[in-house]
Amino acid sequence: MAGALGACSSGDTPDAEEQTSASTQPLTVWVDANRAEELKEIATQFEADKGVAIKLVQKEYGDVMKEDFVKQVPTGKGPDVIIGGHDWLGQFVQNGVVAPVELGDKAEEFPEVALRAMTYEGTTYGLPVSLENIALLRNTALADSTPATWDELVAKGQEVVASGAAAYPVLVPSGPESDPYHLYPLQTSLGAPLFGTDDEGNYDPTQLLIGGAGGNEFAAKLVEWGSAGALNTNVTGDIARDEFAAGKAPYMLSGPWNLPAFDEAGIDYAIEAIPPAGTEPLTPFVGVQGFFISAKSQNALAANEFVVNYLGREDVQLDLFAAGGRPPALTSAFEVASEQDPSVAAFGEVGLAGVPMPNIPEMGAVWNYWGATEAALINNTAGDPATAWADMTAKIQADITG
Repeated sequence: MAGALGACSSGDTPDAEEQTSASTQPLTVWVDANRAEELKEIATQFEADKGVAIKLVQKEYGDVMKEDFVKQVPTGKGPDVIIGGHDWLGQFVQNGVVAPVELGDKAEEFPEVALRAMTYEGTTYGLPVSLENIALLRNTALADSTPATWDELVAKGQEVVASGAAAYPVLVPSGPESDPYHLYPLQTSLGAPLFGTDDEGNYDPTQLLIGGAGGNEFAAKLVEWGSAGALNTNVTGDIARDEFAAGKAPYMLSGPWNLPAFDEAGIDYAIEAIPPAGTEPLTPFVGVQGFFISAKSQNALAANEFVVNYLGREDVQLDLFAAGGRPPALTSAFEVASEQDPSVAAFGEVGLAGVPMPNIPEMGAVWNYWGATEAALINNTAGDPATAWADMTAKIQADITG
């Protein structure tokens, strides 16, 4: 608990009256609509066990929630605990609004990818609660198998289109400014990961690896796949979902968030690993959501207890999985969810080979250049692919350095 105590200390030791007041002060927890109802029972139990009330405040999940937290915590008006994505962590730490979380032995109950996601510069700041990543979905009525490589998959998809059975060889969310998130597995398999890591596995923004021979090859492939109809910047995430649900493509890159639409449409699908485009390891981004503790919480010990030992329980993580459909991060809960729903196991198998989406602030210098360049390459409006990719890399490097 030393980290939690240190995070709420201003350098003076509180007297007994202040400690008693803080220990009984209600904890305010910001949660989204998918989790608010499911947390009521565990909040009531925590109050009965510890004598500390939990005030659940429902907020719309997203950038507004994140920015409100960053603005309010320094004023003392923010919550004690917030649900959020691990890629928010860099901004949170940079602004000094989150406290370290003391997981103790609990850390052994989570997969490495989840813990890495909630760690920044060697310190853990959040309790993982859910995992998500993309995989390949195959419409079993249109394709009886998945080829060993991405180019072979595109060719097989084109055969299905030529037969009149489909409109797209494969659906990949790519518009209107491309989607580096969905394309990243293909990029890494061609030898162009985004950042290198230090000895402890933390992303190192000084090691920008997106350029070079692998990046040039990927850039050329984007032009090729765009010309072949495998990538199309008119295909947004919603369009890709709806067209696959309509049975118009044999393959799609998707996460578990689209499965309800496919199930409702009666599509029979298989969830499989994404075929590589090159010879290097294919590593999709893994997104992790979890709970963070405010650096200004007046009851950091109770907040840490609630987050780690209550929200980190198997039954609670399973309840949250049932409510939101996101696979639980706790290993034991994930195993139970996998038995209940084979799609969880299928996505999980792909995700365990993935890497956390970078949570460092330098990602702010990456997304726009990255997506815009990919879109221009897909549309074959970027000129020479290698030159376009090199220009993008130089701009990203300049912004990071600046």
